Amino acid sequence: MSSWAAMRFIQPERKVWWRLALALAAGVAAAGSAVGLLATSAWLITTAAAQPPVLILLVPIVAVRAFGVARGVFRYVERLAGHDAAYRVLGETRARITARLEQLAPGGLSGRRQGDLLARLVLDVDAVLDLWLRVLLPVAVAAVTGTATVALIALLLPTAGAAVAVAVLVACTVVPWLTAWSARRAERSVAGARGEVAAAATETLLTAGEVIAFNATDRVLDAFSARDARLAAAERRSAWSAGLGGALLVVCVGGASIAGLVLGSTASITGAVFAVLVLTPLALADVLGGVPAAAQLAIRVRSSLGRVQELVDSPEPVAEPRKPVALPQGRGLQVRQLRVGYGADSDVLSELSLDMPAGSRVVITGPSGAGKSTLAAVLLRFLEPRAGQVLLDGVDLASLEGDQVRSVVGLLTQESHVFDTTIRENLLLADPGVSDLRIWRALYLARLGAFVEGLADGLDTLVGEHGARLSGGQRQRLAFARLLLAQRDVLVLDEPTEHLDEETGRALLADLFAAAGERTVVLLTHRPELVPDHVARQEVLLR
Repeated sequence: MSSWAAMRFIQPERKVWWRLALALAAGVAAAGSAVGLLATSAWLITTAAAQPPVLILLVPIVAVRAFGVARGVFRYVERLAGHDAAYRVLGETRARITARLEQLAPGGLSGRRQGDLLARLVLDVDAVLDLWLRVLLPVAVAAVTGTATVALIALLLPTAGAAVAVAVLVACTVVPWLTAWSARRAERSVAGARGEVAAAATETLLTAGEVIAFNATDRVLDAFSARDARLAAAERRSAWSAGLGGALLVVCVGGASIAGLVLGSTASITGAVFAVLVLTPLALADVLGGVPAAAQLAIRVRSSLGRVQELVDSPEPVAEPRKPVALPQGRGLQVRQLRVGYGADSDVLSELSLDMPAGSRVVITGPSGAGKSTLAAVLLRFLEPRAGQVLLDGVDLASLEGDQVRSVVGLLTQESHVFDTTIRENLLLADPGVSDLRIWRALYLARLGAFVEGLADGLDTLVGEHGARLSGGQRQRLAFARLLLAQRDVLVLDEPTEHLDEETGRALLADLFAAAGERTVVLLTHRPELVPDHVARQEVLLR
């Protein structure tokens, strides 16, 4: 699919179009003022040299002042309106793409590097700003102002107007085409290399402890430097293309000025008109200067939009029903002849059937790689089975929207994310309107209440990045308290005791089962011996 197909994500809303139109009008007015300033100044200086009566000079003097002031004012309006519109479009675009990523996560984004995803969502989406401010707007301003300048000079001397028209046409067509042609390969390399550097930087920061522990610092830094060198080389090639466009533009503008000099010297015109013919084309250097850069940026924008398009076109891991049915009242789960796999790989789960009545405790065990986490993903509609059914009170999950399923089924993983904020804010994720009374009740049910109450800042205690200021068991208890606040009727616990010692893991499971009350609990673990003996449960072994 074409890179420009991503344009559907960056279409401005109707209320933004008038800001873009205002930016275009102000840009044309600012550029026209610059041309008018130079043309009027040339006429004024040449005429003043003949020492005419002062009254003759009053109008051009006022015009020079007016053009000088207007240029600054209109440039300010253009920047203000243009950036306001562009940032509004950028905000809308990020919201649309984030919504799309929510549809893909987590299954549709598996296998992608975090740094590259971040680069696509931030750096590549930022290309929207360049598209409106540095590609479309400068080209439109150059086209309108260039045409008006040609008309002005043609009124003074048609042959000079034709020469300027050729220069403007070449500057707006041939020069950007040559610039884009030379920049095409370089810009593709820049976008890819930038994503590689971002991915490497993220990975290096996340694994700094392990890298230092294994004395691999030099190797990791060498690999990072190699990626950075490839990015620098690609950017140098891109800069060469920009320099080529700038040089060709100087030739066009200089050629127009020289043409005015040659043609004007042989024409029957006044000295003031002659000065206008020679100097006015020089004002186009600033107006047309953005066109080669716009052509180069268009290649970069296309490459960035292509990366965004490739991301948003990723196949959805779960197909939402066109007409979802109503959510059933019961909370029992049934699995029937389930087959699940990833991509073209063989089945991870095959012909799995089991019943999980409402309020029951089901312990599903098996070695690593047996498909426990895969089953959890299917139960929450993060993943579509290849065959078979998962029923919620007799209703196939495939006939329910994912959000409907997840309003009933909650998940606690072995590495549930704890945000770098306060304990309170981490818990409010489950229910932004929850009262402190319910928060404390959930904390005590998770056996974390006494610990939080003993902290100096209580619920307002910062937990650090990934809960760094908490122990492993405390992080899991905090995540479980959050799950309790979400009031899900089916709790899927995926390896909640991973990375915990036997005593802590046994105590955690005892508290989890006790706090679950009448909820249905599905425990997926390879350590079934940690389940308290007094818990009545159904055990299923995955092989």
